[in-house]
Amino acid sequence: MQPNPLVGAVVLAGGEKVGEGWHAEFGERHAEPAALEQAGERARGATLLVTLEPCAHQGRQPPCTDIITTSGIRRVVAAIADPNPIAAGGAERLRAAGLDVEIGLLGKPAASQNASFLHRVREPSQPFVALKLATSLDGRIADSEGHSRWISGEEARGYAHWLRAGFDAIAAGGRTVRADDPSLTVRGSLQPRVAPRRVVFTESADLDFRLTVVRTAGVTPTIVIASTATPAARLRQLEAAGVTVLRADDPGAALSSLRLAGVESLLVEGGGKLAGALLAEGLVDRYYWVQSPLWLGQGGVPAVSGLPDAAIADVERWEVVERRPLGADTLLVVDRSLCSPAW
Repeated sequence: MQPNPLVGAVVLAGGEKVGEGWHAEFGERHAEPAALEQAGERARGATLLVTLEPCAHQGRQPPCTDIITTSGIRRVVAAIADPNPIAAGGAERLRAAGLDVEIGLLGKPAASQNASFLHRVREPSQPFVALKLATSLDGRIADSEGHSRWISGEEARGYAHWLRAGFDAIAAGGRTVRADDPSLTVRGSLQPRVAPRRVVFTESADLDFRLTVVRTAGVTPTIVIASTATPAARLRQLEAAGVTVLRADDPGAALSSLRLAGVESLLVEGGGKLAGALLAEGLVDRYYWVQSPLWLGQGGVPAVSGLPDAAIADVERWEVVERRPLGADTLLVVDRSLCSPAW
């Protein structure tokens, strides 16, 4: 789907749904023409409900505004305006053609659904960053011996692979990679059009060449972010193994480097030190929390470490996007209140 937004459309005639469609794949037909084709002649005088302001430019597909104006639709209701200056202007064009156009109905959930797309347009200097952690009830991501497989159940792990498929890159800290030797790939029935890259945040770049992310770097592109003080010889060894090396001394600089490398959305899956560093700098846009019904105790590895104290009166409150069960586990999705996309 990326880099396109998630867009659906419904045609209503006399209060009845007579057509629906969605943008199913990058480069393919947009939601509006799909819904209008299903509606056929019943679109005349009807209302078109759509997630995003219809596009007014010629890209891989023709302008949706042209298709709408010739369909006989009388009224268009869009949840959010299109922030992309290349595609924007559809509302004005439709109004000029005599259609009634409204923008804002259910704008908040539509913006949350398209948070990554809106971030890319409005904040192009850094990727959209989502943090995903599976923890115990007492907020631990591993037991006292460092074992984390498996805190969450099968359904939650399947959800994690579905989630990975929607991001440009999947990241973890060096300690997590050394302890768990994760693949950081999408597995299961859903396969993305472009496989996510893998990112390892590790100041020293001290990664064993037998680790999966290094050993298979020639198959699945892997980026290692190391400090500027890391010996050049060590980095050259990683590059010889097929790893791309970026140098950065703080989380913000690391994210800027990733954005320049083409990473527009990043899913961070641990560990606690990396999560704490990103949260402390205000660099996390969304948090996916999978909570499992077990306790790991005081010796367990904290999900977040290094986060500075905050007073309740001054603390930043996040906004709940979704709550639902994943088998025996529970999913909570929250966005940063101050950085939630406008709609």
